[in-house]
Amino acid sequence: MTKNEVLKSWVEQYSGPLLKRAAYLLSDRVEAEDMVQDVFLAAFSSYDSFEGKSQPYTWLTAILNRKAADFYRKKYKSEPQIRLDHFFDETGSWKNDGVLNDWNVSEVNSELLDNKDFNKTLEECLEDLPARWKIPVKMYYLQEKKAPEVSQELQISATNLWKILQRSRMQLRECLDNNWFAN
Repeated sequence: MTKNEVLKSWVEQYSGPLLKRAAYLLSDRVEAEDMVQDVFLAAFSSYDSFEGKSQPYTWLTAILNRKAADFYRKKYKSEPQIRLDHFFDETGSWKNDGVLNDWNVSEVNSELLDNKDFNKTLEECLEDLPARWKIPVKMYYLQEKKAPEVSQELQISATNLWKILQRSRMQLRECLDNNWFAN
């Protein structure tokens, strides 16, 4: 088979699974479609370096993961600085001390993640996070990357990452309190 024939069969065979993975990583269908195109373009240009030691899907997924990391790194660096006035007043005091209290909701249990409506609300709350917080949250919690890997990919310190994750959890909690548990 020629290079073009092989790549054509890969596009037919792996576009669906790669698109599903990209949509999961990016939470944006259009961006995911563009990224999958970029994966196949990269595969075409570096086809000669594919030694066949792994399955083509494994190789293509590795390319996708690197492209997703590049996407997040670029997006993270281009986003404006985060304003913390959502949580703190002008004196630096908490606007709402309630976020520091224990989450006293009887409905919180492991079965909640199986609830379609809850997951929709959680996804909406995630999307409401500032992009500079959403990206590390998705990498750490959804992609299950280790903290050093997230810090390295986004070129931020570990301390900064932990602060971002902490603030994100507080905002997610407030959003879920208001949009799910208050109902």
